[in-house]
Amino acid sequence: MRDLPVSMGSARGDLGTTRLHERVEELVAEFVGKEAALALNMGFNTNATTIPALVSKGDLLVSDELNHTSIVNGARASGAAIRTFRHNDPDHLEDILRTAIVMGRPRTRRPWNKILVIVEGIYSMEGEYCDLPSIVRVCKRYGAYVYLDEAHSIGAMGPTGRGCCEYTGVDTADVDILMGTFTKSFGGMGGYIAGSKEVIEYLRENCAGSSYHNALSPVVCQQIISSFEVIMGRDGTDIGRRKIDALRDNSNYFRMRLTDMGLHVLGNYDSPIMPVMLYNPTKIAAFSRECLKRGLAVVVVGFPAVPVLMSRARFCISAGHTRSDLDRALAEIDEVADLLKLRYARSTFG
Repeated sequence: MRDLPVSMGSARGDLGTTRLHERVEELVAEFVGKEAALALNMGFNTNATTIPALVSKGDLLVSDELNHTSIVNGARASGAAIRTFRHNDPDHLEDILRTAIVMGRPRTRRPWNKILVIVEGIYSMEGEYCDLPSIVRVCKRYGAYVYLDEAHSIGAMGPTGRGCCEYTGVDTADVDILMGTFTKSFGGMGGYIAGSKEVIEYLRENCAGSSYHNALSPVVCQQIISSFEVIMGRDGTDIGRRKIDALRDNSNYFRMRLTDMGLHVLGNYDSPIMPVMLYNPTKIAAFSRECLKRGLAVVVVGFPAVPVLMSRARFCISAGHTRSDLDRALAEIDEVADLLKLRYARSTFG
């Protein structure tokens, strides 16, 4: 804090770029296996301002129905035609792409300028990872570009934390645009876009998040750089590897125990996000309040983030949680589950 300014006071193109910003982008590109990267100062706006720069009128954007609001906002602002496919369903995606290519644009029937398919590595409200190999296979077959949002998977999935591509065995060369945030695994703020040098240079000039927003704080840049050094093992220790292993083990232990309680837990093993279904919206405040009484802070989710009758609590596990932390939380959750009748996996009535 004594050596670095808190704010650059200007956008990246207006004297807002330092060597720290460039170093962050170099590390991102190296870590995810792309030629270049662009760092932005807000994760939400990374999607919301990048997507309108990538597609516009005459283009088709095909989005998973459960994609994050930042993707939805970016898609709506782009002016491109929008189609949604059933969540994580490559067969439905293929039907949409086939029909779109055969029929062309509405009224004129001219071919689309380009087709962009957007998916997430881990879906933030489902705790479920993307069927990326199948999605990529379909997109390659029909010549569609792939945009992967790794906000919740980068630094958390895969043997070295390189995200959904590493975890599912997909070559990053087959994913055209990789997006991620620095707010989760890197303990900072902001987001990034990674891709070819040509695409990144285009976005540097045409993405509103780069052209008009204040540059990422140099203090945050240094935090991100230090986090990368730990995750990549360049700090001379194996702390990064041990933390990735601990995150996976903690997540799987917590998920298994919640499931054993008879709670309806969404998502996949190895995912650090565990949504527990509350269903009834009247239980949202009650669950949060009862957990807080017991010293447990939880995130509860209701409409409009999820459908009205799909209310849930969302637990996000950290590598920093000890087994005693998890056991204490589980004991409190077990007690609240009895009080609010939440054991839906055993009975329709909880």
